[in-house]
Order: sequence, then structure tokens, then C-alpha cells
Amino acid sequence: MFLEVLKNSCILTGGSFITMLPIYTLFSQFMFLAEGDGYKLLGAGICSFGMIGASLGQGIVGYGACIAMGRNPEVAPKVTGTLIITAGFAESGAIYALVISILLIFVA
Repeated sequence: MFLEVLKNSCILTGGSFITMLPIYTLFSQFMFLAEGDGYKLLGAGICSFGMIGASLGQGIVGYGACIAMGRNPEVAPKVTGTLIITAGFAESGAIYALVISILLIFVA
């Protein structure tokens, strides 16, 4: 039931499972709670909301790159290189949030 609702909400948000991952992490962990694990799993779910900012940042960067290449196709190689570097910077925040969430779930 929960996975069906998650799948439908992913379809409604454009099919991006990465955007829905923090919500999935936050609510799916409560199905398997042991006593005393509630707060650390809640913290991991809240921490994983950092992935939403990274996905929005990458979308804005991709949009800007597409607009720039559409207006001036000769600069496409320069824009592509800058796009890849900037997407890496935007993704680093999501990787930090993922690492902290995993540490909270399995180590704390």
C-alpha cells in the first residue's frame, strides 16, 4: 500500500524518485521501528531533505545550460564543461545528506 502511494506520487512529480527519496526515507522507516530507534530514524529522514535542494539546484543549472546552448550553439562545449562542474558542486550537498542519514541509521 505504501509503495503504491509512493510510486503514484513519483509519477505525479515527473517520475523523479530522487525528489521523493527524503519522503520515502522519512516514512518508510517507521514500519520497522524497534524500541528506541524512532528519534534516530526521524533525524535521518529530516536530514535527507537536503537532497531536495540538490535536485532543485541541478534542475536550475540544467535549465540555464539549455537556454544558453539554445541561444548561442557555438559555446556548447564551454557550457557543457561548466554544467558538469556545477552539477558536481550541487550534488555534493546531496551526498553529504545521504552520508549523514546512513550514519544516523546504521551507526548511531
